Amino acid sequence: MSRGSEAAVIRIKPHHYVHVLDNNSNVTRVEVGPQTFTRKDHETVVSGPDAMIMIPPRHYAIISNPVIKGEGGKVQKETSGQIKLRHGDEEIRFQQDPFPLYPGEKLYGKVSPLQVVAPNTALRLRVIRNFTEGEEEKHAGDEYLFEGPGTYIPRVEVQVVEIVKAIIVKPNQALRLRAKKAFLDKRGINRKAGEEWLVSESGGYLPGVNEEVVQTIEAYILTDKKALHLEATNTFVDVFGKERKAGEEWLVTLSDAETHIPDVFEKVIGEVKITTLTSRQYCVVLDPIGKDGKPQMGKRELRKGEISFFLRPGEKLESGIQNVHVLDSEEAILLRAREAFKDGDKIRKPGDRWMIYGPDDYVPPVAVEIVEKRRAIALDENEGIYVRDITSGRVRMVTGRAYMLEPNEVLWEKNLPPVVDELLAKQHTSRDRADQPKGGVDFRRNKTKVVTFRTPHNSAVQIYDYKAKEARVVFGPELVMLGPDEQFTILSLSGEIPKRPDVIKSLTLLLGPDFMTDVVVVETSDHARLSLKVSYNWHFEVDKKDTQKIFQVPDFVGDACKAIASRVRGAVAGHSFDAFHKASAELIRTAVFGLDPETNEPRNRLTFSSNNLVITNIDIQSVEPVDQRTRDALQKSVQLAIEITTKSQEAEARHEAERREQEAKGRLERQKINDEAEAEKARKSLLELQAQSATVEASGQATAEARARAAAAAIEGEAAVKQAQLQAEASLIKGEAELEETKQKQSAEIDHQKALNELEVTKAKELSRIEAKKFRDVVHAIGPNTIKTIAQAGPEMQAKLLQGLGLKGFLITDGNSPINLFNTAGGLVGAPSQ
Repeated sequence: MSRGSEAAVIRIKPHHYVHVLDNNSNVTRVEVGPQTFTRKDHETVVSGPDAMIMIPPRHYAIISNPVIKGEGGKVQKETSGQIKLRHGDEEIRFQQDPFPLYPGEKLYGKVSPLQVVAPNTALRLRVIRNFTEGEEEKHAGDEYLFEGPGTYIPRVEVQVVEIVKAIIVKPNQALRLRAKKAFLDKRGINRKAGEEWLVSESGGYLPGVNEEVVQTIEAYILTDKKALHLEATNTFVDVFGKERKAGEEWLVTLSDAETHIPDVFEKVIGEVKITTLTSRQYCVVLDPIGKDGKPQMGKRELRKGEISFFLRPGEKLESGIQNVHVLDSEEAILLRAREAFKDGDKIRKPGDRWMIYGPDDYVPPVAVEIVEKRRAIALDENEGIYVRDITSGRVRMVTGRAYMLEPNEVLWEKNLPPVVDELLAKQHTSRDRADQPKGGVDFRRNKTKVVTFRTPHNSAVQIYDYKAKEARVVFGPELVMLGPDEQFTILSLSGEIPKRPDVIKSLTLLLGPDFMTDVVVVETSDHARLSLKVSYNWHFEVDKKDTQKIFQVPDFVGDACKAIASRVRGAVAGHSFDAFHKASAELIRTAVFGLDPETNEPRNRLTFSSNNLVITNIDIQSVEPVDQRTRDALQKSVQLAIEITTKSQEAEARHEAERREQEAKGRLERQKINDEAEAEKARKSLLELQAQSATVEASGQATAEARARAAAAAIEGEAAVKQAQLQAEASLIKGEAELEETKQKQSAEIDHQKALNELEVTKAKELSRIEAKKFRDVVHAIGPNTIKTIAQAGPEMQAKLLQGLGLKGFLITDGNSPINLFNTAGGLVGAPSQ
């Protein structure tokens, strides 16, 4: 309210107040209604009228700068009359009578309801001023919980930090708590800062202000097939009352508890599955746990089925669960002793080797090591293996029988040069070409099997024994089986055209007959360089007494080609190009084979005495000049000769064609005349046949028409007779049907009329019965006295009585005359006028 608009008289309502400033003393006072306040000239209304502060039940209000009250709740004033205030302070007021705010007091916020703390919740409170609650002193900075259910009464010394909700601990759960500082927990246990513990009681749990929830831990469910592997992080006493040292590991099984919640000092390593052995299984446990609960390092323990167990911490299986070794009659097991032990009546020393032969089943003790399981190797006559005696080192070859290795024997691998392996693989691939897939055959030789090689027909293989230092030659077809100290002699032959050395690698030496082709460059006496493509037929002549001779020359192809080429070059060098071109074949054959001194004719063979190689024929496949100009001139002359020959052949062919054409024309004319004569003959025969056909046709048509007319007349007569019969039968049937229909119709009408008559009779009887009953009921209702009165009364009275009874009239008869005279009452008794 502004001072300019202040009223002199202010009506203050009940529960309202105004602040009035005395300008003389500069003191503000409170005027409380209900009253009519008259403002003086030296007074000013500072505020108001305002409603008093009303605090309903279960509410509170915060007053800033509250007044100071003395004994009896009286407000204290200064000597000047000014109200004393606690400046900067606050006061919480609860349910009371409405009160005004003194000058300087302020309502902080608004009137609020008291906070209700629900069950399983709490208020986290922080002390901002020191105060004493009961006998307990609270210091600034302290925190505590106000747990529900309840109504929190606020204090100015305490601040609400947050609402804390209880954590529900389900069955098989626990809360892991950590102490923020040293304090006494709800169980009365002193906790140190950083200490952790578990709360496993089911239900709601409110963490204290000095407690921190680390995590919720789920219990592990233990079954008869699952255990829990734990490790102690500190020395402590577990829930089973056993002291556990730091680093100790142990198992918790179903026999200990159905569920287990790991303690704060327990670290879960993992879950351990049960190990189950059947009656045909066994296992070896390394570092087993002894009776004292400590691992026996370095020891091994054999466990046979049927049994189920958990592997304790530190224990492990050697090679897992193993099946009992079952041996048939062709199998055996090679054993080796790990340590000295007594095997029945025998004493085994470390390193001893022996075998157990089938049929039998065997479980090795811990002192025995199974080296390998062996089976008798079945060998055909053409198969074998290399066996090495590890005691003496001797290697031998076993073939043609089933063989079981002895304890001191092993299979020996025979290594061959890579070239030999490649050649053997080629022979294997070519032999099985029909069965190999599209991608080829990946042939890998079993090095322990005897190396076999099929020597082809008309070929030879040389084998050298490095131990005996002697060679042997095998002629095909034959199967070669290499001994432990034998190797193949590899032939490195020249190949391609012209020949190049070391092109062909082979194990076999073909004996021929065969041919080889080479290109020889020669030069004539007039310096014309020519390239000759020459093919030689060759074969070996084998001396049975000295079979090694054919292998004396390592490269017989290159050696023979070089020797023949030198002879050809020498012979061509002494002749001119024209002379050589005219008699090239004879010159070359003479140069290679030489002349027979007796007949002065070229020989028919050339023999190399070093290896018994025989050249039987020479074929000159082509002669080409090396010089380009010579080649062009020769090609031109050849083309000219070809043209001349071609033209002469064309002229001859043309003359022959003309001659054949004339002959063909003559044969054609003659054939044409013959064809015309034959055509006339055929035309004559056709006319004769047509005449005969017309005669036959005319006679046949007349006969057919006569027969058809007779047949038609007969059919018409039969049809008329048949039709008359059918019409008679139809008339008879129609008459019978009409008669039957009339009978049925008359019978139906009679039955219908009978039914109608019966219905009429029944209806009349029923109506008579109803009327009689109605009359009887009416008479019974009127009564004999009433009828008598009606009979004695006059007409007017009768009319009223009838009107009162709802009858128009009546007539009393003896019942012998069934005449309905009820409607005639109106004529007998006059109705009164309306």
